Amino acid sequence: MAVSRNDTSVLGRWWWSVDRWTLAALLSLVAIGYVMMLSASPAVAERIGASSRHMFLARQVMYSILAVGVMVAVSLLSPRWVLRLAMLGTVGALALTAMTLVVGTEIKGARRWISLPGMSLQPSEFLKPCLAVVCGWLIAEGKRTPRFPGLVVSFVLIGIVAVLLKRQPDIGMLAVIVAVFLAQVFVSGINIFWVAVGGAGVAGLGVLAYTLHGHVRMRINRFLYPETNSNSDGDFQIRMSLEAFGNGGLLGRGPGEGRVKDVLPDAHADFVFPVAAEEFGLVACLVILGIFAFVVLRGLLRLCEERDIFVSLAAAGLLTQFGLQAFINMGSSLRLIPTKGMTLPFVSYGGSSVVALALGMGFLLALTRRRVSRMDPGA
Repeated sequence: MAVSRNDTSVLGRWWWSVDRWTLAALLSLVAIGYVMMLSASPAVAERIGASSRHMFLARQVMYSILAVGVMVAVSLLSPRWVLRLAMLGTVGALALTAMTLVVGTEIKGARRWISLPGMSLQPSEFLKPCLAVVCGWLIAEGKRTPRFPGLVVSFVLIGIVAVLLKRQPDIGMLAVIVAVFLAQVFVSGINIFWVAVGGAGVAGLGVLAYTLHGHVRMRINRFLYPETNSNSDGDFQIRMSLEAFGNGGLLGRGPGEGRVKDVLPDAHADFVFPVAAEEFGLVACLVILGIFAFVVLRGLLRLCEERDIFVSLAAAGLLTQFGLQAFINMGSSLRLIPTKGMTLPFVSYGGSSVVALALGMGFLLALTRRRVSRMDPGA
C-alpha cells in the first residue's frame, strides 16, 4: 500500500500511525480461519443435514468481511471517540444482555442469545471489549482525580454484569470479564494486600459456582475424574481432540485428510484447533500460537512507552481478554483446563463473537496508534 508520509488525510495519518505489524497478525488469523472453515465446516454441515456443504464457510466469509471492516473503521478513531463508543456499547450491551433473560433463546439450559434474521446475537460478547475500555477509564480517572470514585464505580459496574451473567447463566464469560478487570486493577498499581484479597475472592466465587451450578460442577468433575466420565458427550469431544493431536504429528496428514472432524460436533467452532493439528501438524499449531503471543507481547511492549494511564489500562484489558480467550480455547482442547465453550479468536466459526473480537482489536489499534499531539483531532 503506497501512502506518502506527507498525506494528511484521515487514511494517510492512520496508515503511518497504526501498528501495521499487529494489524497484519490479526488479518493472518482471519486468513487462517478461512482455511480452517474450508477444511472443517463441510463435514459438520453434512452431519447436521444443512442445505449446502459450504453453508458455514459462506457465513464465515460474510462475518469476517464485516469484522475486518469494523476493526479498520474503529481503529481510525481517537482515544476520546474510542471511549465514547465503548460507553455507548456498554449501555447497549447491558440492556440487550438483560433482555436475554426475558426474550432470549434458550440453548442447553442457558439464555444468552437473541434470535435475529439469519443469525443469533450474543450481547455479552460485545460487553467484554466495551467494558474493558470503560473500566480502564474509570480507574484512570480515579487516579487523576482523587475525589472521583472511579474504582468503586467500576466495581459496581462489574457487580451488575455479574448478576446478569449469573442469571443467564454464563459463568465462563463472567470469569473472563472478572479476570480482565482484576488485571486492569493490578496494572493500575493497587496495593499487594488488595491483590491477595481479590485472589481469595475469586477463589471463593469459584467454589460457590462449583457448589451452586450443576453444569459448572459437571465440567470440573469431568476434567478432574475423566475415568468416571468416559461415556459423556463432553469427554468424547476431548478424547477425539487429543486423538487429533496424536494423528497430526509434526507436519499433519494434509489439508482435508483429517478424520476427527467427521465426528467432532464442534469441529468448526470450539474444537477447530485440533482439526488444525491433525491436518497441518504441530508446526501449524505453533505458528497459530506464535501469532497470538506476538499480538499480546507486541501490544504490551508498545504500552511500556505510553504515558496516558487510560490508554495503558484500556489496552492492557483488551490484550488480556484476547490472550485469555485464546488460551482457554487451546487449553481446553488439550485438556489442560476444564472445557469452556469459547471460540479461538478469528479462527473459529462465529457471528457475533467474530465481530465483537474485531471491535475489541479495533479499540486496541486505535489506542496504540502513534500520536504526535493529543490535540490532533485525527490522532
